[in-house]
Amino acid sequence: MFKLIFEKNVKGSNSFTLPPCEVPEVELKQEIPGDLLRDSDLPLPELSEVEAVRHYTALSHRAYGVDDGLYPLGSCTMKYSPKINEWAARLPGFTAIHPYQAEESVQGALELLYNMEEMLCEIAGMDAFTLQPAAGAHGEMTGVMMIKAFHQHRGDHKRKKMMVPDSAHGTNPATANVVGYDVVEVKSNERGLVDIDDLRLKMNDEIAGLMLTNPNTLGLFEEEIEEIAKIVHDGGGLLYYDGANLNGIMGVARPGDMGFDVVHFNLHKTFSTPHGGGGPGSGPVGVKAILADFLPVPLVEKNGDKYSFQYERPLSIGKVKNFYGNFGVIVKAYAYIKAVGAQGIREACQHAVLNANYLRHHLSQYYHVPFNKICKHEFIANSKEQMEAHHVSTLDIAKRMMDYGYHPPTVYFPLIVKEAMMIEPTETESRERLDEFIQAMAEIARESAKEPELVLNAPHSTVVHRLDEVTAARKPVVKWEDSRE
Repeated sequence: MFKLIFEKNVKGSNSFTLPPCEVPEVELKQEIPGDLLRDSDLPLPELSEVEAVRHYTALSHRAYGVDDGLYPLGSCTMKYSPKINEWAARLPGFTAIHPYQAEESVQGALELLYNMEEMLCEIAGMDAFTLQPAAGAHGEMTGVMMIKAFHQHRGDHKRKKMMVPDSAHGTNPATANVVGYDVVEVKSNERGLVDIDDLRLKMNDEIAGLMLTNPNTLGLFEEEIEEIAKIVHDGGGLLYYDGANLNGIMGVARPGDMGFDVVHFNLHKTFSTPHGGGGPGSGPVGVKAILADFLPVPLVEKNGDKYSFQYERPLSIGKVKNFYGNFGVIVKAYAYIKAVGAQGIREACQHAVLNANYLRHHLSQYYHVPFNKICKHEFIANSKEQMEAHHVSTLDIAKRMMDYGYHPPTVYFPLIVKEAMMIEPTETESRERLDEFIQAMAEIARESAKEPELVLNAPHSTVVHRLDEVTAARKPVVKWEDSRE
């Protein structure tokens, strides 16, 4: 059993000395209220340096990431990110600067931000960008806040509802609600696309807009996107683009050309920086000219050969994050875009689509694919056949995948597909890796039919076996309780 670092405590083993303090000591107790001060030292574990290193190294070996193998986590583009981008973000000229420095002393950083906004405008088909938002959902909130500000500025206070497809990412309705909108669900048709008739029926003068991702969470391109945009715009609403699925169209199609008015991108998924591990992220937001006045302050502007922050924007929604975004993530994305160029971005998209369709074609021999047609970057399969014949669920299959050395994909989403498995291979996986994954999935399908108990009781090779997920969700233990206190 793997022990927590607190359980490895050996009193007296953490013996070291610090050099003399080089700055005058300050008596903090005079400034901090007594009830906020500790009476004793923190109950930290005592370990030697080598034991501490061994503990965290062992933990790292038990984690799984894209550097370990295929990570088919649909809806979160979990692709390999070139390590040179990490090097670029660690350059002293970037890591040693401070947000409060005078603008004259950080011209290189400001130039990078300005150029990044320009490149994202080109990729998105937008007129202006902000790099402030810290992640995708934060970008969503920023975009929807601008939609709200736009309507209120025009005196159109009646629009208190936001339309969201039934296949949308969960952040979409959550974001609309946080900004103050009531959510109106738009149904999907039998082809997995927005039901145009339902959209037309629900579009009225109380609707502020429609939040949509294209391709959608089924991996399908909204073929009637221009008609969708027309219905929303003719009704006085605006069209919001959730950029989580940009990997399926980047360099080939642009949201702005489809009719979208505002878009957020996930730099931490699409343009380098491995997603996961708690962050950091970056969710820049781009807008058409009609929304540019509402962008958060400050914006980076260029005057001659000088760069500066612009704060004088009377209609701005204000700041949405301290300083100016997660700069390190922006640097990595900048390095990625500059390295691959326009053609490289297009090719990455094309290879992502090719890989997804390769898997879809082969896995459809073993699993039910409800929308078995050309997809974009991801597709949905499910355990319909395994459930009906052998009571093997998608969760069982996902657990068994761990025994074969794979991180499971997103399961049970989108909600409109029962027992869904959302599979997204990305462009960075080779055909050999994809074939290995297909072989593993085929073997799990065979086991489900011939040895269902093997799958029903998986995983077998992990540190812990199947957990009581209901209890874990309802009574989570998220911290170590010190029994010594």
